[in-house]
Amino acid sequence: MSYFWPLLFTILMTAGQFLFKKAALASQADSFILSIMNVWMFFAIIFYAVATLLWVWILKHLPLSAAYPFVALAFILVPIGSVYFFDEILSMRYMLGCLLIVGGIILSVT
Repeated sequence: MSYFWPLLFTILMTAGQFLFKKAALASQADSFILSIMNVWMFFAIIFYAVATLLWVWILKHLPLSAAYPFVALAFILVPIGSVYFFDEILSMRYMLGCLLIVGGIILSVT
C-alpha cells in the first residue's frame, strides 16, 4: 500500500481542524450549542467523518505502527496552516519541535 491514503487522511484531519477553528470564530450566539451550529461546523464534521472512515480502512491495510506517524504529521500541518489562515505566530522553539517530529516520521516510515 502506498502512502497516498495515509497522507490523504492527514490532509482531511488538518482541513477539519481549520474548519473547526472557523466554526469557533464564526460563532455569535450566547448559547454554546447554537454558536457551533454553522456551515463551518457542518463541513468540519463531514471532513472528520470521512477521515475516520478512511482511517479504519487504512488500519485494515497497514500496521498501526506504519500508519500512526501520519497522525503526527497533523501536529505540524495544523500550526503551520494556522500561520497562513489565522495569522497566528509560531515560535522558533515550536518550529524546532516540528523538525524533530518530521525527523521521527522519516525514521519510522523508511
